[in-house]
Amino acid sequence: MRRNLLMLAIVGILTFVAAAIFNDWQDESEVKVPVIKNEGTKKQSAPLTAEEKRIILDKGTERAFSGKYWDHHETGVYRCRQCGAELFESQSKFKSGTGWPSFDDAIAGAVKRQVDADGMRSEIVCSKCGGHLGHVFEGEGYTSKNTRHCVNSASLSFEPDKTGTSEAIFAGGCFWGVEDHLQKLDGVISATSGYAGGDIPGPTYQQVCTGKTGHAEAVRIVFDPSKISYEQLARLFFEIHDPTQLNRQGPDVGMQYRSAVFYLDEEQKQTIEKLIKELREKGYDVVTEVAPAKQFYLAEDYHQDYLEKHPNRPTCHVRVKRFD
Repeated sequence: MRRNLLMLAIVGILTFVAAAIFNDWQDESEVKVPVIKNEGTKKQSAPLTAEEKRIILDKGTERAFSGKYWDHHETGVYRCRQCGAELFESQSKFKSGTGWPSFDDAIAGAVKRQVDADGMRSEIVCSKCGGHLGHVFEGEGYTSKNTRHCVNSASLSFEPDKTGTSEAIFAGGCFWGVEDHLQKLDGVISATSGYAGGDIPGPTYQQVCTGKTGHAEAVRIVFDPSKISYEQLARLFFEIHDPTQLNRQGPDVGMQYRSAVFYLDEEQKQTIEKLIKELREKGYDVVTEVAPAKQFYLAEDYHQDYLEKHPNRPTCHVRVKRFD
């Protein structure tokens, strides 16, 4: 009798432990693979590159006049490249001629000063994550505030002022060519390469290239609707890539190179459907995917403005007139 009771007790304990482990495993799975909800175009930062790690984590310095933002004058907010915290407003940026982004003020509480390792200069870091930004100098007389936050471009990301703007997301093969064509239009504020339409959060370029994440190489457009309409952007999109090619674009093959439009509202959806109908009536067997926008993930920095940085690089995106 005692032996039976002992066995029942052991079985009960093992069942309880197994259930607890199973529940923990379920909780852990839910944390690692969250459901991606349709929340518009929420941007997620790509992993730091080796150069960004050298500067942000190892407190390195980029070469003067080599960074992305030293001669950048768009209206908006400069954020920490590592954690996304807001650091500097564009109104505080000025031309110092030093070759690095210069700001005479920081957003309150966003930047922390500390003695540099050399014991002489004042280092500045992000107050939120501690990432290295650069150094701060006073008494140089550049502006009335007499302060210069000398910042590495690699430590920053930029978010343009979206007041009175709209967005669009297009995928038409390699994002280099799509970005290059669309960002040249009058009324386009910014064109950013990234990944859209997939099921895995925070994908890298290498992961997307496997064709297993569900993402397409895409471009996120921020534009001024008072200067250019969504339909004008969409018409050009359908003329700079071949919307009849399925899961490829020229020499680039794979579902990551598919033709797709990720709409942000019903009006955009109706515009795309109207243009596709018009093209089919002209004899084009359009295979473009039309889907609601999910999360948009920024591509790695070396993909941004790629053809502008490499003007001799050939592109398969050549405009072909398809609309009257």
